[in-house]
Amino acid sequence: MYYKQIKWMILFIPTFTVAIWEYVRHQFLLPYISMDLGNWLTPVLVYVVSITLLTQLFRILEKIQKELEIERSEKAALEAREQLARELHDGIAQSLFLLSVKAEKLEKVRNENEHEQNILSIRKTIHEVNRYVRQAITNLRLDRDVSQSSTPISSTLVEQVHVMAKDVRTQINIHWELKDHQLDEKEKVELLACIREALINMNKYASATAASISAIGMSHSWKVTVKDNGKGFDGDPFAKKGKFGLRIMKERCNEMGWIMNMYREDRETIVEIHKGALT
Repeated sequence: MYYKQIKWMILFIPTFTVAIWEYVRHQFLLPYISMDLGNWLTPVLVYVVSITLLTQLFRILEKIQKELEIERSEKAALEAREQLARELHDGIAQSLFLLSVKAEKLEKVRNENEHEQNILSIRKTIHEVNRYVRQAITNLRLDRDVSQSSTPISSTLVEQVHVMAKDVRTQINIHWELKDHQLDEKEKVELLACIREALINMNKYASATAASISAIGMSHSWKVTVKDNGKGFDGDPFAKKGKFGLRIMKERCNEMGWIMNMYREDRETIVEIHKGALT
């Protein structure tokens, strides 16, 4: 029996019961049952039908709902495993293979300048592997938090940003106006990765006491800003040796056609990522 059929039966059985009873009572039972007694028997009859038939239908309905919840949770777990496997393959496994190739190449290099470049390239690959691992752990933690929530709904962008903010020592104020439907799936993934990298850098180097994340705009033009009151930086942060995270973040933005800026203003470090021109 289907879910919709059960709902319609629950709605119509009491109605049809009363209709049939009233017809039979007025057509055949009036000589035997008085009007007052018939009026008293009507709710009793409805109660008996509800106890015998409707309770069984409610049990079937509850059973169907429980089966749907179990199926939904199993599907969510399967999707989480598939996502983790995809991240491990696309990110970590390929980077580790590349790392082994670079290490073998490094053993054969004799030129000192080329040797240093290879070391920097290996360090960059190690940083990427570290970032992939952090991203996979964050996704697993988000899946766990959502699955334990009393309302099992799919995680939104702002929910994922809140989860990332919990891993940072600094108190972060979040003001998020950007809607999920205004970005496609690739934009969501890349934007979250950039925000995560900005928070990691803030947590490791800034020693900030307060920070904020804001997002405004719509699908064709938006801006995401990460601010903190930390100690900041001198010079061009993307040109500093060993700052692979920032360079990778800028490369992500360039590949997506976004503009990324990082600067100091009013004793605050500001990371801006924007698409298009906000009017």
